[in-house]
Amino acid sequence: MTYPAKYPTLNQTTLTPEARRILERIVRVAFPHPNFPDSAYERLADRIVTEAEGSTWFRVVLTQGLIALGAESEEPFLDLPEERALAVLRRVADLEFFGFIRRTAVLNLYDDPEVWQVLGYEGESFSKGGYLHRGFNDLAWLPSPRVEEYDGEPVPDVGPLPYAVDTPGSRPLRVRENAPQRDDAAGSKAAAAAGPAPESGTTAEAGGLRGGGDAVGGPSTPTASTEGGSK
Repeated sequence: MTYPAKYPTLNQTTLTPEARRILERIVRVAFPHPNFPDSAYERLADRIVTEAEGSTWFRVVLTQGLIALGAESEEPFLDLPEERALAVLRRVADLEFFGFIRRTAVLNLYDDPEVWQVLGYEGESFSKGGYLHRGFNDLAWLPSPRVEEYDGEPVPDVGPLPYAVDTPGSRPLRVRENAPQRDDAAGSKAAAAAGPAPESGTTAEAGGLRGGGDAVGGPSTPTASTEGGSK
């Protein structure tokens, strides 16, 4: 690869009309579509030239790539048959210039309105009211779907299940017949062995007030009215 910064004369490199014809042949061989119109490939070649002219780097890469392409065969690339031309492109497929051509072709060749017509694509549909009432299923080049009913051996039903199944929305839910049962007696014995649960502060306070005891705990101190009443 020769760099423009090292060789300033490369900045003046231009693509000749022959180079444009070679580019058109490259994209035809690399993207062969017999039904595509010639004008689509011509516009693609023009697009590649335009992209290269906008960047010195791409222009130099493209120019040197075309030189390398011509060195791959004794005959001019334009005169090679399809199979030999494809073999030459495969030998230069890893070069940067071919990557530039490939990227530009993928983004522009299949975005051509004439190519859309060949492929059966009508373009964007929003401005036309959508496809629903404009024949969204009228692609004649697609094969008709094969719809057949199954005529083999009947498929056996699965079941019945070994337990009852509640239907959605039914209440209450039924316990399965073979589900393990909870041992309530064992739970009661374990609770008795653990002893009474400690009272919370609120419960103890309430109990003390109901029994006449001090809120802090212990017997209450008699008041004056109580002593008078006992007398």
